Amino acid sequence: MAWMLLNVALNPDPSALPGGTVIQQLANGIGGWALILALIGLIIGAATWALGAHSQNYQQSYFGRRAVLAAGAAALIIGAAPAIINFFFHLGLGV
Repeated sequence: MAWMLLNVALNPDPSALPGGTVIQQLANGIGGWALILALIGLIIGAATWALGAHSQNYQQSYFGRRAVLAAGAAALIIGAAPAIINFFFHLGLGV
């Protein structure tokens, strides 16, 4: 019965600890670099896809198409990451 008397709460606040703003800036910077890498992957994949398609090289075309789709999926996940994390956090609060 004693476990029912314990109530804990969680209020995430990055500024509550020293370095919280630095970690937020670091996360923003890593997200920016990840988007730049996704853009580079998209450009290289599109070029590979085009070269493979024009040279009748099915394997090169396939790898280029796969790179374009992977870069697009990466950008989608990077952009949706805060919403996904917040969704599951708020879902957990409702349990």
